[in-house]
Amino acid sequence: MFDLTRLTLRDMSELGDTLRRLGDGAGGMEEVANRVVRCLHEQLADPATGEASCALVRFFKTEPYATLDGELQEFARNMLRNEVPTPATRCLVLLGTAGDEPAWNSPEASVAHRAIPLLSKDMVSKAPMISRLLQQLGVEVEVLLSPSTQLLVASEQSSFNVFYVPEADQSPYIPAQEDFVGPAGIRSVLGFGGMLPRGDIFVVILFSKVAIPRETADLFKTLALSVKLAALPFDDPTPTRA
Repeated sequence: MFDLTRLTLRDMSELGDTLRRLGDGAGGMEEVANRVVRCLHEQLADPATGEASCALVRFFKTEPYATLDGELQEFARNMLRNEVPTPATRCLVLLGTAGDEPAWNSPEASVAHRAIPLLSKDMVSKAPMISRLLQQLGVEVEVLLSPSTQLLVASEQSSFNVFYVPEADQSPYIPAQEDFVGPAGIRSVLGFGGMLPRGDIFVVILFSKVAIPRETADLFKTLALSVKLAALPFDDPTPTRA
């Protein structure tokens, strides 16, 4: 177990080695995503009590609307209401989730985050958490919405930063304050991720019940490569199952 309030470089090296191997023998990207979130939910814990430091850990990946299965496409369309996605519309898909509550351990149980369509730059800007997430990670929205060979080379090789909200309570960047942040005792939120060769990004988000120091948050940049290496063999356009 690793203490999220005082992680060291050695801790991150050990955790990174574990995450890097989670792709071994996996049947697909969804299995890798679920292994990653379960690992982090179990391993980031109070060494004295064994209690998980994170109430919830989630793994998202952007995927073209056309590659989603029928159920996820319907979910995305319902979120858009009066607008219609194109086959190339990027959607932020919840591939893996692990948490303290039973309902937080299945993507199918999510009522609002299974497949979030990112139809335009304007739409992204109106979603505070997603907009802030992409901004802090250093992801260019134009590259995310319309990947092209010319834009992807530099973006894929760039090192992403972390998404970090030190105080989640009453933060404009963290939604569901009354339904989730307060009842679950969320203190800090941290995200890290990277870009895959086909132009989609993955993001792992930790909703922590302990305050995460800035210096600890910065260390998570090193984990992005480990998760990327585990996910790389499964970066293909196979339709995502519900």
